[in-house]
Amino acid sequence: MIVSRRRGDTVRRRLLITASAAAVALSSTILPGSLAMGESGHGTVSDTPFGTPTDDKPDPGRSITAVRGDRASNWAEQTGSEVLARHGMVATSQPLAAQAGLDILKRGGNAADAAVATAAMLGVVEPYSAGIGGDMFMLYYSAKDRHLYGLNASGWAPRSWTPEYFKKLGYDADTGVPLYGVHSITVPGAVDGWDQLLRRFGTMDFDQVLKPAITTAEQGYGLTERIHRDWEYMEEDLAQDPDSVKTFLVDGKAPPLYSNVRNPDLAKAYRTLASRGRDAFYKGPIADAILAKVNRLGAKWVPSDLADFRSEWVTPISTTYKGYEVFQTPPNSQGFATLEMLNIVEQCGPRLGYDLAALGPRSATFWQVLVEAKKLAFSDLEAHNADPRFERVPLDRLLSKQYAASLCGKISLTQARAPEIKTVHHGDTVYLTVGDRWGNMVSFIYSIYDYFGSQITVPGYGFPLQDRGNLFSLDPASPNVVAPRKRPFHTIIPAFVMKNGKPLLAFGTMSGDEQPQAQVQEIVNMVDLGMNVQAAGDAARFHHDQATDELDLESGLYDLVGEQLAAWGQKPVRANGDLMGGYQALLFTPDPAAKPPQGGGIDGDPPVNGMYRAGSDFRKDGQAVGW
Repeated sequence: MIVSRRRGDTVRRRLLITASAAAVALSSTILPGSLAMGESGHGTVSDTPFGTPTDDKPDPGRSITAVRGDRASNWAEQTGSEVLARHGMVATSQPLAAQAGLDILKRGGNAADAAVATAAMLGVVEPYSAGIGGDMFMLYYSAKDRHLYGLNASGWAPRSWTPEYFKKLGYDADTGVPLYGVHSITVPGAVDGWDQLLRRFGTMDFDQVLKPAITTAEQGYGLTERIHRDWEYMEEDLAQDPDSVKTFLVDGKAPPLYSNVRNPDLAKAYRTLASRGRDAFYKGPIADAILAKVNRLGAKWVPSDLADFRSEWVTPISTTYKGYEVFQTPPNSQGFATLEMLNIVEQCGPRLGYDLAALGPRSATFWQVLVEAKKLAFSDLEAHNADPRFERVPLDRLLSKQYAASLCGKISLTQARAPEIKTVHHGDTVYLTVGDRWGNMVSFIYSIYDYFGSQITVPGYGFPLQDRGNLFSLDPASPNVVAPRKRPFHTIIPAFVMKNGKPLLAFGTMSGDEQPQAQVQEIVNMVDLGMNVQAAGDAARFHHDQATDELDLESGLYDLVGEQLAAWGQKPVRANGDLMGGYQALLFTPDPAAKPPQGGGIDGDPPVNGMYRAGSDFRKDGQAVGW
């Protein structure tokens, strides 16, 4: 039995998977000659031809009993070839969003323009993961400047938020800030982040880049399989808020699979931004609607909570891994956990006598190393991560090679160690990456945190508000303790890799605490094991839960190494891809003989001075597209 957990629920999908397994078992016991012929004499016809849902079978895919075919070349388990293109590339978790960004590139927009267009479309077609009620982080490589920039567009707590405020509401260090509802909502930063990105690096304005999303929100889009399944999880929760019911449910249920879904209220919100700019969100009619909704539900927000907010341009942090420079956004994001984990893996190899490339991913020792490194890095993450405007985060020490080497004594190749500090971080997210013909590349992630965020929707504007406040601590000893205008611990992290100071790879993986551990696995797949960017995401992954110490292994990986890891004291669970996030990646390979297009024009349709190669995770509904 495969277990998939969401917000600590270990049984949410057991029935679905058990039913599918039963169908397989039943089909395998039917004897030749025992099948009845249909009335036509030509055999039985499926009651869901072409995968068409019915009332009795709303998700026909669950009853499929076929086995998967074989790839004809290269790695047989790879889900498809990389996408290669020279004029521009977009990769994200929903096809219409990828196409929206690509359309902007074809019209002469650059990576910044296309990133915002893609993000806006994701707010329409994947509304439970991201939207203008959420936050964003970004790494942007400017080919003109030959420099990597970072943007932190995570919102802050309202002025009313103090530990005493939550104590009066019945919350303390043990309960933490609530996961849902009005007292989980922080100020959304995404719209200001979009605005700052376009102003600094873009060539288009909101009116141009929001048009594709406005059209889709008004005309509708087809609800794809993974998104539909995730939406179904939230029916009961969304039912608690009348505006969420109006916007996201049909007769109290998620919209049917493959149905046409419209959101005219979100189109109205985007039109308002297009005509009045970012101030419409923070000082204008959208701000008024946000304030009225949250305060009616018992919050104590004031207009300045929104009006005073500004995103922050930040200097990316980095480490080296086996000759490659790996970059992350600094705290309050959790990006330094990726870097510390890579340092531990690299530094402890010669000290403990392992070589990941020689071990390979069929070795239990390979996974033991990665999991134990993760536990150590996440203990430091929980102990130190906070808003650096309020607390000093000792990155110089935490990211030093010497510190990583000092931790090697805490790793055993044959004995699991319990996490020193436990953490509980939920979340779902969208990630996108874009490269343009001029060589600009963006690694971009944004989110409303858990599914449908706080599950409170802004009336008249069709978007839910995030629940990032849940990531604050109410422990006065924590550097992440809640405070007015403070930004909470943040799970979303864009990643970027360079070689000898030149751009190489923009990539990321969505899904809460899986992000740092997945990023490390993906880098190891590409650097140590030599996988291409599609194969690196297709390979089986693990998710380690720092709170329970359970180790989720995708089914094939569990079958391969689960028994040995359990013998070493790990707590393996046979899982599916639900907890493994969704990966997207964009690799740039320069052509030494070619020069990039000059200026910002597109006359003659010039290509980039090299080749983009992209991959998209099969665990989501998305794709990489280019031309």
